[in-house]
Amino acid sequence: MALRWRAAAALLKAGVMGAFGLWVAATTLYHAVHGTVPNAEIMGVIGVVALFANAAVAALLYRYRQSDSQALSVWLCTRNDVLVNLAVIVAGAGVWATSTPWPDIAVAAVIAGLGLSSAARIARLALQELRAAAIVSHAR
Repeated sequence: MALRWRAAAALLKAGVMGAFGLWVAATTLYHAVHGTVPNAEIMGVIGVVALFANAAVAALLYRYRQSDSQALSVWLCTRNDVLVNLAVIVAGAGVWATSTPWPDIAVAAVIAGLGLSSAARIARLALQELRAAAIVSHAR
């Protein structure tokens, strides 16, 4: 596909990632206010299963991460998923050990920040690529 289309797809993905980051931030705030305690065992099991799947995909994508904004967005999503899986496992252990929601809330806040920062990084690169594609197209 042309760079313009890949950059547009990456920009859309950045928007979705940003929306996810905002959703995680909002639900984190909700759970912090209401003191909801998640099920630590379920967190751990889901975290481990997802970690294996996401780590395998990340290994396959690693060498393509620098191609363009679309490749970077796919790589960052997968890398973030691996980091989130590890964090969920740690949070599950923390919830189990303390019987409080605070380990989960702390990890969720970090996950929200990771999603928002990745979305901003992808959006910046995609916008640069869109501008470059427009200049090339305009010069023809």
